[in-house]
Amino acid sequence: REQVLEMQEAFNAIERCPAPVLALAHGACVGAGVDMLCAADIRWCTSDAYFVAKEVDVGLAADMGTLQRLPTVMGSRSIVNELVLTARRMPAEEAATRGFVSATFASKREMVEEAVRIASAIAAKSPLAVAVTKRALIFSRDHPNVGDGLADVATWNAFALQSADLAESAAALRARRAPQYSRL
Repeated sequence: REQVLEMQEAFNAIERCPAPVLALAHGACVGAGVDMLCAADIRWCTSDAYFVAKEVDVGLAADMGTLQRLPTVMGSRSIVNELVLTARRMPAEEAATRGFVSATFASKREMVEEAVRIASAIAAKSPLAVAVTKRALIFSRDHPNVGDGLADVATWNAFALQSADLAESAAALRARRAPQYSRL
């Protein structure tokens, strides 16, 4: 049990990382690969990718986060039940249709190039605003009451209102230049 809990922390760390995590898949994404993608913030794949939670085929229940995260990621407990109870392959097209990935690409190279572009765009934003936004999204997922989510983000934005990032954003806007933010 302790070893499993320790391994789970590796996947939980992906979700807790204050920076957004982009997960890219091509070819087979099986078992722990699915767990990793479930913990990521943005998931993409190539058109040849497929996803399968194989644990039931080897006498186990998926225990690294797929069973806990995938129903929310895909928005349908029924399809998740079907996938994890049968170990059925979900091809890229279905993964995109069902919301597991937000984009598919014809090639790995095209996917990686777009990931670098998106990562650069996110990196140009206020690190504090990005971290607070990511935290608020996770909080809202785990606490579906809208009022709780609003109260939580109000607390974090009260902190952000006092940060140098807000002043830098305003100064950059006035000067018509790109903002230069400090690291977290």
